[in-house]
Amino acid sequence: MLNRLILLAALLLPVGFAQAHQYKAGDLEIAHPWSQELPPNAPTVAAYFVIHNSGKTADKLLSVESPIAGKAELHEHVMQNDLMKMQPVPVVEIAPGATVTFAPMAYHVMLLELTDRSLLIDGKRFPMTLHFEKARDVTVDVAVQKKAPDGTKTHVHAQ
Repeated sequence: MLNRLILLAALLLPVGFAQAHQYKAGDLEIAHPWSQELPPNAPTVAAYFVIHNSGKTADKLLSVESPIAGKAELHEHVMQNDLMKMQPVPVVEIAPGATVTFAPMAYHVMLLELTDRSLLIDGKRFPMTLHFEKARDVTVDVAVQKKAPDGTKTHVHAQ
């Protein structure tokens, strides 16, 4: 009986870690990368996550890439002339002790020229590599969800 309990605990241990969906790169912690399931004909998809810098020096997110897209860009939403506008940004700085949230209507990653739509279905995951100035590269699994997490506003990108 004890052997069965130990075996069960060993089998369930990875599930707990998978549910945490957090990554660490140097002093940076990346939490819950996600994307919303989109219609099959959507030309682009956005990815979101939260970065916390627990270090004493700033770092920068320089770029992002994913094998499901020919191109990935860092974007932000800004208000211009009473209109919300999406625009690319060259880098995103993460100050010491700061948390930067990538979310709808804020910073986000735009994945363009989609090459593999098979992973853009609710419950699937796709890899995405974040390139940092100091923390270097970290590859995360982006969870595709039918709807945004609670408390998150959603929007659909079109190009």
